[in-house]
Amino acid sequence: MAFKTRITDMLGIEHPIVQGGMQSVGYAELASAVSNAGGLGIITALTQPSPEALRDEIERCRAMTDKPFGVNMTVFPTINAPDYKAYAQAIIDGGVKIVETAGTQAVREIWEMLKPHGVTILHKCTAVRHALSAERAGCDIISIDGFECAGHPGEDDIPGLILIPAAADKVKIPMLASGGFGDGRGLVAALALGAEGINMGTRFCATVEAPIHDNVKQAYIDNDERGSFLIFRSLKNTARVGKSAVSEEVVRRLAQPNATFADVAELVNGKAGRELLETGDLSKGVFWAGMVQGLIHDIPTCQQLIDRIIAEADAIVDQRLASMRR
Repeated sequence: MAFKTRITDMLGIEHPIVQGGMQSVGYAELASAVSNAGGLGIITALTQPSPEALRDEIERCRAMTDKPFGVNMTVFPTINAPDYKAYAQAIIDGGVKIVETAGTQAVREIWEMLKPHGVTILHKCTAVRHALSAERAGCDIISIDGFECAGHPGEDDIPGLILIPAAADKVKIPMLASGGFGDGRGLVAALALGAEGINMGTRFCATVEAPIHDNVKQAYIDNDERGSFLIFRSLKNTARVGKSAVSEEVVRRLAQPNATFADVAELVNGKAGRELLETGDLSKGVFWAGMVQGLIHDIPTCQQLIDRIIAEADAIVDQRLASMRR
């Protein structure tokens, strides 16, 4: 049985499962595999070194799937900011009709470029107030990220069990639940809490098609639900990464009085993270990972994973829950 929601209708996908955009992971191989399996795969724009390279990656993905796929655009203030508008133009030129966004309010300038071209905007938020602001500004779908998520969970520390229904009570547009999802139980829970689908990042990293080294995939299996650290808390830019000797050292250094980002820069920079993902040498940097590591026990193909999630969800609804009703 398939689950039909506003998300599946709006995105033109079979199952309400979205692969979130992930830096140095969201390549055509993974995005096309997720889309071919009935979900929505997403290419990460800024993983590509230039807008021209993004155009090529979009075409490469289109050659690998005839199903819908999207592109992620994350906008953060940085010293050497990329040309976000040029990347957005590459998305437009590539004919992509679904874009996942995240970051500061500056991302709305990107929305203004995309919307006239019929692009559906899926925006990631970590708070109800941010979701309502994005809704008012014209985005089409909210991805609400609970405290369990990998990457940046915000500063409010609200877990999905509270955040999802709190957002569902107020947000009128379709909503994806993100953070801590990896199996059919999570999908059913998300739907019960008021979401209309799930957004998974870490779980898709531990798949055959994820373009990262097997050592990193094994780390997701070896770590349990306690296997992540929150870093940058003191800098008001909290991030959740996988537990490792390097991330432990980052935590130790930032716990020192008057610590700054410069104290850990060589451990957490993007170049180090890419080298880790490519070589499998966990001493090279940090890797993004959520609490869902405690639910990851194997490395299936994307097709096997999505099929299993849907089968589990069906069984829960049709058998387990049904047997409890009197």
